[in-house]
Amino acid sequence: MASSGYSDLRDKLKSMTPHRDDVKNKYVAAESNGKGSGKRKFRESDDDEQHGHSDDSADSREQEAGRVKGSILQENIFTPEECALIEERIDDVVTKGEAGLYREHTVDRAPLRNKYFFGEGYTYGAQLEKRGPGQERLYPKGEVDDIPSWVDELVIKRLVSSGVVPEGFVNSAVINDYQPGGCIVSHVDPLHIFARPIVSVSFFSDSALCFGCRFQFKPIRVSEPVFVLPVRRGSVTVLSGYAADDITHCIRPQDIKARRAVIILRKTRPDAPRLDSEISTPVVERPAPLKAKRSHRRRADPDAARRPRVLEMDKEENRRPSNSSSHHRRDSISSENYWRRDQESEKHRESSGREVKMRRH
Repeated sequence: MASSGYSDLRDKLKSMTPHRDDVKNKYVAAESNGKGSGKRKFRESDDDEQHGHSDDSADSREQEAGRVKGSILQENIFTPEECALIEERIDDVVTKGEAGLYREHTVDRAPLRNKYFFGEGYTYGAQLEKRGPGQERLYPKGEVDDIPSWVDELVIKRLVSSGVVPEGFVNSAVINDYQPGGCIVSHVDPLHIFARPIVSVSFFSDSALCFGCRFQFKPIRVSEPVFVLPVRRGSVTVLSGYAADDITHCIRPQDIKARRAVIILRKTRPDAPRLDSEISTPVVERPAPLKAKRSHRRRADPDAARRPRVLEMDKEENRRPSNSSSHHRRDSISSENYWRRDQESEKHRESSGREVKMRRH
């Protein structure tokens, strides 16, 4: 790395956010033999240029990790026998999904990870017409299947009896089914969609939930997390406060070594925006279309041919600029085109407004 700048944009970006820097693992060029193999490796120590503020960064990360840990509740509630029974039911869900027995928006497939929405489903990620936090929307009522009875009997009631959630709290259940190497990128569960806390139960295998990571793609790379929370089979994880709202969480590919499933239990907010409330196109007041101007011509004068035309043209030039006639024609044509475009646009809006369907990516 040159002393005057950065050879790697990722290092520059990390230096701009020192509280999120990975002070233990930094990319360095070439191998220690200096033969320029083109490969990169990690090293524990930082270079002299940035070593001066590494202590402050480590302290900041440690404080943030403490805030995350302090807003997480974790309990081992489900026995191996209970887990085995629930995992059989999860397999049944996968089988029904592959057979196409669920509604259109119940199943969402991705490489090495499938989602099954029950009770409530919502748009996110590539499904959004406008990207960014706050753009997520619940699907219309009935677009996803109801919460299966076994989820209520075997999972939700168990959590209620253990005091994790109050009765009637859960109205949304999502099953994430991961294959080895699967992941879910860093995110915050939409604040305008879901109330807190966020409850999840893990099955099939052990894994880890990471906080404060940054993902990069092609190839996929994940920065060092601020905090790593082990999640065991049968464990219940409850996120609230800082862990739920102020820092992202993710599942890294390296943390899914065997098949793993998680059931996420949440409550939607009463005022959460829903797609069916946005189907009708809002009426926009527009100015009335301009009418095409008519040119007023004088009646034919039988003596006009006898008059000197040059003098008549001179009079016209004295009254107005020479280009006013062409300007008048342009105004007339422009107004007529505006009116035609407005009529065509109105017809297009009427035809497109008859049916609005969410496009899924």
